[in-house]
Order: sequence, then structure tokens, then C-alpha cells
Amino acid sequence: MVWSAFQVSVLDRFWDWLGTDHIIALFSRPWCLETSDTWRIAENLYIYACISLHTLALRYCHGHVRRGGLPLPPGPYGIPWVGNVIGLDVSQPWLTYTKWGKFYGGLIYSKMLGQDVIVINDEQITIELLERRSTVYSGRPVLVTNELFGIDFNTGLMQYGLHWRLHRKMFHAGLRAEVAEGYRPIQIDKARQFLRGLLKSPEHFEEHMKTMSASIIMAITYGYDAKPEDDPLVKKAEDMVKMFLTEITPERAALIGAIPFLAYIPSWFPGGRYRQRAMECKELAKKVLTEPYEFVKQHRVSASTVQKSMVSDLLDARNPSKEGQYDMEKEIMGVATTVFLGGAETTYTTLYIFILAMLLYPEVQHKAQEEIDRVVGCERLPDFKDRPNLPYIEGVLRETFRWHHTSPMSLPRATTESDVYKGYYIPKGEIRILTSIRAMTRDPTRFASPERFMPERYFDSPGHPAEKPFSHPFGFGRRVCPGRYVADASIWAGIVSLLATYRIVHAKDESGKVVEVKEEFDTGLSVCPKSFRCRFEKRWDGVEGLLSD
Repeated sequence: MVWSAFQVSVLDRFWDWLGTDHIIALFSRPWCLETSDTWRIAENLYIYACISLHTLALRYCHGHVRRGGLPLPPGPYGIPWVGNVIGLDVSQPWLTYTKWGKFYGGLIYSKMLGQDVIVINDEQITIELLERRSTVYSGRPVLVTNELFGIDFNTGLMQYGLHWRLHRKMFHAGLRAEVAEGYRPIQIDKARQFLRGLLKSPEHFEEHMKTMSASIIMAITYGYDAKPEDDPLVKKAEDMVKMFLTEITPERAALIGAIPFLAYIPSWFPGGRYRQRAMECKELAKKVLTEPYEFVKQHRVSASTVQKSMVSDLLDARNPSKEGQYDMEKEIMGVATTVFLGGAETTYTTLYIFILAMLLYPEVQHKAQEEIDRVVGCERLPDFKDRPNLPYIEGVLRETFRWHHTSPMSLPRATTESDVYKGYYIPKGEIRILTSIRAMTRDPTRFASPERFMPERYFDSPGHPAEKPFSHPFGFGRRVCPGRYVADASIWAGIVSLLATYRIVHAKDESGKVVEVKEEFDTGLSVCPKSFRCRFEKRWDGVEGLLSD
């Protein structure tokens, strides 16, 4: 091993020497020379090619020795440096990874623009690595796009270490299960506000869902009661989320990491749109970080009673004598903004997926509404106390998470040390670990007819939910979503409230013909159904009375 390293070092230096002035001189000679000179050039070229191949071979051997003779996971062959980018569906990479998984298995190695990538397509492998070996697989690769777009405050993108642990500690204090229960009245109230919006203008259901999702998060995080329409703080945050999801995908980050100068093309120069978007996002991020936080601080000074919120609770818990190297105000702002970025969009998108499912599978909607009528009746609207008695609604919720997961691919992880899994070598740090949620949720060995929306798959028998359904809609291991209890409750409140009061049916055009809806999605870091039309029919005449303020 020492000798191999020495050979590589010496030949690397010789490669550098041969590849500068000497190789330039070699190729700068005129080709119309004497025969002996021509043979001398050919001989030099032959020597150059042999040394090149020998160097590459030794590098391979050196890497092989460093791995203790163990192979990397299997995967598709690629073009040097470019790797497997040409065969990748960049808009929907999870489809390519799923296709590879059928041929190479649940653990795949590939190369993207000079960067090593391992894709996990299998849930059991993901549990084994990301949960049972979480100390090794909780890192994040360094992404230049984080600082470029001004989102390096985001907890989900932070490197694994003391700074990240500080953020997670604050998340635990503000969003753990028992604390999240205290926010349920807010979630029910905002769900009812959503229903009232549908009474007023059902054609704008997308905007009403966005308002519900954003206002729940703003109320929980900042104690801020967002306006039902056109709230300035919500609008800024939504614009930033949209930029984040469309511009900062792992594939784009890999491209910038491999070709750094792309990030510095002037905004006025052809191809400089990416930098322009980055500058816009960075400026917006400053406002989204500070303005809601300043609202909390001012409200704490001026109001007679302080509205409970995550930020207010964290400010109450501050202990300046123990803060050490961190600016806690800055850290609280970062955590709070991470909550909004991670929660508002996913809640909205999941509800949108649910509405699409109800249009395409009306029999599921009918069964769910029958259960609500049987348990809750028509004299009141469902509440969280009804949740244990609504198992079919629970199945609908789980199937909504599975059918089209809002994040088909996880954010990339990095290993904090080298690892070996079933004879395959996984290097430290220098490799990106991606988990394909899409492949896991569409695995036919676990989910029969995985393309269909079937809440019944979560029941051992009618009315008895299975103990081990797909149980990872919020991620794995130490990087699991810290706001999962709030998100789960918000989505349940939206689903059960909507099913209790409205029938979701196809819209009709001017001639009375049904407007067909297709299972189509916009893609990016997150997926969302493409905009479609539908109608919301009141299920009974007394709905208005139940929804009155």
C-alpha cells in the first residue's frame, strides 16, 4: 500500500511535467519532417500514452487498496468526468434512479460531473444505513448554492456538528410531540378558515390552500395571524420557497460544484440568469429572516398578552451566559425560517395531491365521507378528538403521503467516515448519498398496484390499521423532519375538514362537458400537481352555519 502510494505520487509529478511545456513542444513540431523525426514523435506519443494509462491504472489500484480490495456498489457505466449525467432525466431524476434500481439493486453507485453519488432505492437499506448507522450518514455535502442563494441558515442544509445540534435542540423545544399538541386549536381554526374561503370563491381553491398552509406555520412559529388574502409576509416567504424549490435541486448544485465559474457569470451576460435568481433569492432571504422575527419582538413589548409561538418560547428560554460563540437571535431567526420553508410548501402540496386523488378515485372519497358521517354526524365538524375513531381517514392520509410523495428524492447526505455495507465500500465525505423515496413508495413487492390510490392497503382487516405501513414520509434517522408532528396534524385537519363539508367533483366546461384531470406534476426539489380545475359541492345546506365565525 505504501509502495502504491509512492508510485502514484512520483508518476503524478511526472504527469504534471510531461503535460506542460514538454507536451506543448511535442505537438508544436511540424508534421512534415524526415522519417526518423516522424518515428521519434510517434515514439514519444506512444510513451506518453503508456505513462497516462499506467498512471490511471495505478490510481485505480491505489483507490482499490485504500478500500481494502472492496468494490463500490454496482451501477451504470458512464463517460469519464461527465459520468452518468447524459442518461439522467434531470427534471425527474428519481425515475432514472428507479429504473437503475431494477437492474442494479437497492444500492447504486454513479458519477455525476466528477462527483461520486450513491443512490438508495430500498427502504430496508435506508433504515440500516441512515437510522441504525446514523452517526455515519447524517452529514451534508458542501453545496456552493447554499451561500450563493443566501440559504445557509437553513437547518436542513447544515453540516452535521455542534451548530446543527444547537438548531435541533431548539426544534425539539418548540415542536416536539407534546408541544405540537398545544397548536391543534390553531390548526383547526385555519382549516375552518380554508373552508370559508371555498364558500366565497371555490375557483380559487389553490390560493385558499396556500393561505391555510402558510398561516398555520406563521401562527405556530411567530404568533402571526396572516390575512386570508395577499398577506405581505406570507407572499415574500412563498416567493422564496418557490425560488428555493425550482432553482436549488441537488443536480443543479452538483453542476455548480463541478463547474464553479457558472455561479459567477454576470447577471447581464448570456447564461447569467442563474446568478440573477441567486441574487434575488439572497435579498429575499434577508427579509424573510428578519421581518417576522421583528414582529415577534415588537409584539412582546407592546402587547398586554404575548401570543404563544415557537419564537416567543425560544426567546423566553434564552440564557445569555450560556450562549457562547453563537448569536442566538440569528440562530432563532434561522430556525424559525427553516420551519416556514419546510412546512408551508409541503402542507400545501400534500393537500393538493389529496384533492387530485379524490377526483381520480371518487370511490375512496365516498368511503371516507361515509365514515365521517357515521362517527361525527352532521351537527358538528370533526376535531382531533375524533381522530382515533376515523381509521379510514388515517388510511387516506397515509396513502396521500405514499401515492405521490412531495419530495421524491431526499436532500443529499454525506458520510462522516468510511463504511462497508454487505461487502461494498462507501467512502468518507467525498460521496453524496441520495435516497429515492419514489422508488420506495412504488416498490411492488411492498405495495400491490403501487400506482393506484388504495387506503385499504393499510388495514389488516376492515377497521384495523396495519402496524407497519410505509412509516417514513418525513425522512430517516437524525435528519428526520423536526416539524413532523405539526405537519401531520395540519394535513389531517385539512383532509378531514374538507371531506366533512364538500364533495370534490370534476368541473364542467361551458357546454356542460366534464373537464378531465390528468395525473401530471410540476417537478423540482419538490413535486406538485399541475394546476387543474374542479368543483366543491356542499354536502348539506347547513354547512354555512357550522362555518360561521
